[in-house]
Amino acid sequence: MRELSGRIAVVTGAASGIGRALAVRFAAEGMSLMLADVDPRGLSQTAAMISGVKVLTQITDVSDAPAVQHLANRAFGELGAVHVLCNNAGVFQGGRIWTRTEEDVAWLLGVNLWGVLHGIREFVPRMIEQGTEGHIVNTVSVAGLFAGANTGGHAVTKYAALAASQSLALDLAQIGSKLRVTALCPGGVRTGISRSERVRPADLVVARTRDDLTSQEWLDGMLEKGMEPAEVADATVEAIRQEHFLVLTHPGYDDCLREQTTALLAGLLPEPPDGEPRP
Repeated sequence: MRELSGRIAVVTGAASGIGRALAVRFAAEGMSLMLADVDPRGLSQTAAMISGVKVLTQITDVSDAPAVQHLANRAFGELGAVHVLCNNAGVFQGGRIWTRTEEDVAWLLGVNLWGVLHGIREFVPRMIEQGTEGHIVNTVSVAGLFAGANTGGHAVTKYAALAASQSLALDLAQIGSKLRVTALCPGGVRTGISRSERVRPADLVVARTRDDLTSQEWLDGMLEKGMEPAEVADATVEAIRQEHFLVLTHPGYDDCLREQTTALLAGLLPEPPDGEPRP
């Protein structure tokens, strides 16, 4: 889908980070926007950064199916169509995989996986019915390609999100749809995802361990040295135009994928890329 001007995009997780950068970039292309997040203040700040196009906002917890249905109803009802869907909302919690409680994993799965699945179910059938070109971008993360120590719960959700993206792309191709799919796999980006506890439901008490703190310290350091969200947004627009399925934001990850495949075929435990957590 090369022409974005005059089209309509929906972006979840739009209150900050990559979601905010996507919103600003799409607006610069002349796209109308439906922006969603659980952070009302951040969402308002994102909307205030945009001018010249129509912008709607909706407080939405993507882990909640009725909330995502309401978001889709508003988008199609008030904007008339959706051409680009960015299932971008995501959260992080580190720590050893055996220390993660049922509530921890449910929270991670709810946002990182069910958020994608709810978005697919509520938007894609109506996008197919439009009969127009369109694109679904799922923000998977490089954690969906390389599992590391101290990130087990997070990696589980991201591997699943990658599988959902690939299955969606194949399903759409099988029916001859004009919709395309991108699995966006950013590495270190200057976002607030290491502080995801700020949006964790109040009734889910966090039992922090030393491993949790070590994981957060590592992530804080990696993000501080990371690329700007605007660079990721630029890469996403290019992927939409070129119909690329997999987007790796950092040089070297392609070689890491080859090395990981070689290790797995040899029956070995793959080493994560440099900068990723190691056992």
